[in-house]
Amino acid sequence: MSQKRQKLYDECRVKLLKVREETLNGLQALNPSLATEMVGDEADLASAHISQTQALNQRDKLLAKIKEIDEALGRMENKSYGICEETGDEIEEKRLQAIPWTRLSLEGAEVREREQKRYDQKLA
Repeated sequence: MSQKRQKLYDECRVKLLKVREETLNGLQALNPSLATEMVGDEADLASAHISQTQALNQRDKLLAKIKEIDEALGRMENKSYGICEETGDEIEEKRLQAIPWTRLSLEGAEVREREQKRYDQKLA
């Protein structure tokens, strides 16, 4: 691996750890919303249910992001980080800087998107 690529990976590792910590903090901040007691009249219960549903959706998104980050850190450990899962090519530097947990190059993302559209059309 080139020295430039190693420097990029080191920067991405720092960013991954920072985003992971921020995401965990966001998850902890959601805990009070998830523990909301369901009391009151029908309107209060409906409002509390909507709030809790939104908090659960947000929690699921944050957990998925943490999983992606952890998997990216794992790919760093096993030396497969920065390699597109679709094409086998190196993921573009700018893409890794923007989304350090990405698994796909731009080309790989386009391939997956086309495949997903074909699959969705077959289901329709």
